Amino acid sequence: MLQVDHVSFAYDEAMILEDINLKVNEGEHVCIIGESGCGKSTLLKIIYGLLETQTGEVYWNDTPVLGPSHNLVPGESYMKYLSQDFDLMPYTTVFENVSQYLSVLEPEFLKERTTELLEIIEMSQFADTKVRYLSGGQQQRVALARVLAQEPNILLLDEPFSHIDNFRKNNMRRNLFAYLRKKNIMVLTATHDHNDMLPFADRVIVLRNRKIIAKDTPENLYRNPKDLYTASLFGEANKIPITILKSYAKTKRRIIVYPHELKVSEKSGLETTVKSSFYMGTHYMIIGTYENQNIYFNYHKPIEKGKNIFLNVSIEIINKRMNHI
Repeated sequence: MLQVDHVSFAYDEAMILEDINLKVNEGEHVCIIGESGCGKSTLLKIIYGLLETQTGEVYWNDTPVLGPSHNLVPGESYMKYLSQDFDLMPYTTVFENVSQYLSVLEPEFLKERTTELLEIIEMSQFADTKVRYLSGGQQQRVALARVLAQEPNILLLDEPFSHIDNFRKNNMRRNLFAYLRKKNIMVLTATHDHNDMLPFADRVIVLRNRKIIAKDTPENLYRNPKDLYTASLFGEANKIPITILKSYAKTKRRIIVYPHELKVSEKSGLETTVKSSFYMGTHYMIIGTYENQNIYFNYHKPIEKGKNIFLNVSIEIINKRMNHI
């Protein structure tokens, strides 16, 4: 088990993380999400041992993870960390980069293991190509394979698909996370892309203002977001007013709804003035204004700019979100 116990960290005088507590079990996949600058990358570096904490400790199976003040070469042998700068050897081949940390005393295993990893990242045809000639996305795939070569107990991934084109990204996610689950490798992924998290993570940690503000499964966080910030990490979201009747008195509350949960009506609801329409393939994303704020909703065709329409949300959605306010 990995345990982050009351960890705080600051760069100079600027506090980045404050009183972070986290436990991750063997084989579990935890995603860390949040806006840029919220401390996702910093938390991974602390866990790996690249940064010294101001307060708190990190443990792996009750053994402290030591920072740079204790280790001449920072980092723990049972962990691998994929940073955003890749740290590859540009003048050697893809095969040599991936096999760098495998023993040359076992040539058959070295070749077999490297070949397996090149297949996972779909780079077999580039085995003899020097890394300097690869695109940024290809280099990121090589870096992924290299951190997997020695099959770590813990894998720390910092925006692992950010440079990979959409054509290949989805297949890469499925291949990589299926492989890691098969091998029972613990994974912590720092990301701003909900597609890295929703289909693959066991749990999600939401960071904001130096602290963890939510911990839950991806499905629970998506279906019942505790605030607009958390909901917006999955895409556009709205916080709209609703009127409820309770004990013969009307009160107004605000609930969070996603664009696909709002339905257009010709007669009644939230009166919204259309600003613009954006084609999204299966639908149009419409941006309107209500009470001097933007409101986002989906529709099957564009709506004329300046037109007033009404928006409604189902009673099922209202009841579900009201239960989590």
